[in-house]
Amino acid sequence: MTNRSPINFTRGIPAAQSFPTKQMIEASQLALQQHGSVILQYGPSYGFRPLREWLADWHGVEVDSVLCSNGSLQIIKFICSVLMQTKNKTVFVEAPTYDRTITMLQKHGAKIVSIPLQTDGPDIEVLEHQLHQHQPAFFYVIPDFQNPAGVTCSREKREKLIELGRNHGYIYLEDAPYRALRYRGIEEPSLFELAPDVVLHMSSFSKLIGPGPRMGYILGDSGIVDRVAEVAERTYITPGLLSHGIIYEFCRAGHLPQQIERLKTLYKPLLDSTLAAVDQYLPEAESTKPDGGFFLSVTIPKPVTTMDVRNEASSYNLSLSDGRGFFANGGGDNFLRIPYCALTPEQIRDGVSRLAEIVRQLHPTANQKLTM
Repeated sequence: MTNRSPINFTRGIPAAQSFPTKQMIEASQLALQQHGSVILQYGPSYGFRPLREWLADWHGVEVDSVLCSNGSLQIIKFICSVLMQTKNKTVFVEAPTYDRTITMLQKHGAKIVSIPLQTDGPDIEVLEHQLHQHQPAFFYVIPDFQNPAGVTCSREKREKLIELGRNHGYIYLEDAPYRALRYRGIEEPSLFELAPDVVLHMSSFSKLIGPGPRMGYILGDSGIVDRVAEVAERTYITPGLLSHGIIYEFCRAGHLPQQIERLKTLYKPLLDSTLAAVDQYLPEAESTKPDGGFFLSVTIPKPVTTMDVRNEASSYNLSLSDGRGFFANGGGDNFLRIPYCALTPEQIRDGVSRLAEIVRQLHPTANQKLTM
């Protein structure tokens, strides 16, 4: 089995062919020509102002509500410093959620409370119960094409989340790096669009242009943004203004809408291939049905566990993430995330087929249910 070519279902990275290299070369040259004395120097911790102005116009907010950093994960770190006070270190997260956010919260000593994720967003009944037990400093959510599950929060639940946030006096940290990558269906308004008074909106260009430039940004109350800027300045003095300048010139030239459409054309067939492969090879597994983004997830049939599968996967040259890492308070024993954007349709089909083979090997009675 080990003579099979390796297939990696671990990292949600963009496809190499997705990068707009030609346009970024042009943007780099123009950024240095037009702004070299600024973007090669120290600068304000809020980021390159022309990019902040462009983002403010794109999102329909004031420029004082925008801060640009070195990637969005760093912003989560800053938000922890700003919002997690000594007397309140409770943070709500979805279950499952982004594993690196869990790690960041744990490093800051957060008391993490997990709200189960359903196919249309967080479980409202559990959330209401937990709000009677805890007062969160904030609730970290990924409403669009969630990482790792792939689900999107419904309009009804978005409105209920806002209602609860206002009634109980806490803030949502809305992480939206995949929001623009909708391949089918109708776009829902962001939480920030519905209620900028109780939402901080965070995103990046890592999935739209590429992760190399390392630029994330946050939108929200200018008072909170000012406090984030203070933490940022104490952390690195100034963010990577060179990257900010290049991204600004790329966006100012009008390349972003065309780039997003190109990504949709590239990634939609890969999502379709993944959905088809799961339906064919793992029909008894519970799977999400995303309309966009980078991931879908499967819950493999018991008694087989994620660890059982991962222990056998190396002999099939298949790499899988530990599903338990996406659950802050335990769980995920049968959960697997399947990223598809950096693979070919053939690799996706082969990888899901190998996964099904492993499940059959571990659970022979499933042979009657899982079809080839």
